[in-house]
Amino acid sequence: MKILHIETSSKNCSVAISDGEEILCLCEEVSDNYKQSESLHSFVEWALEGAEISLKDLDAISLGKGPGSYTGLRIGAASAKGFCYGLKLPLIAINSLDSMVEEFVNQGFELIIPLIDARRMEVYTAFFDGTSGEIIKETEAKILDENSFAELADKKVLFIGDGAKKAQEILNLPNAEFKSDIYPSAKGLIKKSVKKFNQKDFESVAYFEPFYLKDFQGIKKADRIKKS
Repeated sequence: MKILHIETSSKNCSVAISDGEEILCLCEEVSDNYKQSESLHSFVEWALEGAEISLKDLDAISLGKGPGSYTGLRIGAASAKGFCYGLKLPLIAINSLDSMVEEFVNQGFELIIPLIDARRMEVYTAFFDGTSGEIIKETEAKILDENSFAELADKKVLFIGDGAKKAQEILNLPNAEFKSDIYPSAKGLIKKSVKKFNQKDFESVAYFEPFYLKDFQGIKKADRIKKS
């Protein structure tokens, strides 16, 4: 089965093509400017070219559904749904935090905890078992302070993601390690997407919405008007 994987929930705009669990091509770029709107469709074209297949060869579209950047998720979801409608393909959605964990499983950590920066001292996070890679505490938005994760002081924990840097600065966890250069990636969607495809665990293309976790926080027009 050939699947196009799209992950746009973070600074990493990422596209992959897989055949079963084998990755055929990966195109991704981390940018502080969030280049999803200008890069995503080029990356899809390049990934298809690198995999030496065309859109008509695809069997499904897989999407990192969030949490993460509101705008990034909107762009990724719109593209994925467009491909599904146009090609009459099923849509598979995977939690974006899941896509970060796989390479660190069975590396000697009791827990793997992604931390995605969500402005100020807030992060999106979940707990994953360090041996199985399965989620054991559901995704939440969490405000970091010096007492966050204090219950894990005696455990060997790996924090990953762009929120790990600010966590490292305030947490006092002697057994913890931090890797802040890890982002959600399309290659991390492959195994779970194949499993969902085989189980026919598909989303409703018409009604699917990304996993925003929080409401969009824009700036109201009135907030920009300085009172005299």
